[in-house]
Amino acid sequence: MADDDDERLRSNLSRLSRSLDQARAAREAEAPKRADVPAQPKGDSGYSLAMRAGSEFISAVLVGAGLGWALDRGLGTKPAFLIVFFFVGVAAGVWNVIRLTSPKDGGQNRDSRLSSAEATDKGVRRSAPEAEPDAREGRAASGRVRGGPDGADDDED
Repeated sequence: MADDDDERLRSNLSRLSRSLDQARAAREAEAPKRADVPAQPKGDSGYSLAMRAGSEFISAVLVGAGLGWALDRGLGTKPAFLIVFFFVGVAAGVWNVIRLTSPKDGGQNRDSRLSSAEATDKGVRRSAPEAEPDAREGRAASGRVRGGPDGADDDED
């Protein structure tokens, strides 16, 4: 009886070992596929992005103003370089924030279907939103009836 229990336990153990080996092999086969997908950087939440954008902007302004101040002090020209390099720092800070917050996929993943060059209704002229209710009734936004007596529209579209 003890031999039967031993044999049964060994068969269960070998079956469990085989299923674990199969699961490991499947996970290892799938691992290269997961490596192709770029992982989101850790701590890249909205709050951390805002803090990084703010600190990059402020640091660019401070570096620009510091360089201008140092040049003014060294050359004896009081506010000239400070003002110029302050604005250069502001421009660099804005550029850094734009680079940081813009999409990184090269514009391939656009939200709007109208943002691609192949949009079917690109270049279609639309009426102003305030003119839409009257346009359905054949009236212009001013309340007058469009066109002449024959109903022709006098717009040169």
